[in-house]
Amino acid sequence: MSYEFLEDIAIADIAFRAWGKDLGELFVAAGDATLNAMIDNLEAIKLKETRTFSLENDELDLLLFNFLQELIYYKDSEQLLLRVQQVQIEQKNGKRQLSAVAQGEKLDPQRHQQRVDVKAVTLHRFQLEKTDEGWTAMAILDI
Repeated sequence: MSYEFLEDIAIADIAFRAWGKDLGELFVAAGDATLNAMIDNLEAIKLKETRTFSLENDELDLLLFNFLQELIYYKDSEQLLLRVQQVQIEQKNGKRQLSAVAQGEKLDPQRHQQRVDVKAVTLHRFQLEKTDEGWTAMAILDI
């Protein structure tokens, strides 16, 4: 054989695009896309536990980035799969402030069909844009 695989060089990632008519809808869709990269059957996640969290950032795109990272944090720290139920975004004192309510349950390998383990959201090609139809975003997830 005249070639070799360089596992430490080639990195596999998952990219997605999400959209919504407003920012709240977009953030919920991006949250579901991130979770769906990890779990095939989102409908199997029972809404047993609730987490609320608040974030703020000067930039709206970085607020979305931090929001997605927060969902990954709960998966890593508590093995908690959270589906976002409500997102509210306001601007105060020159900063964007987000309040979110998410519900879900602990990862159960018997019921949750696992795909890949998402480690982080990357800033590579990360986008958030206002469109004529609402908002759209693209993100790449490091797996």
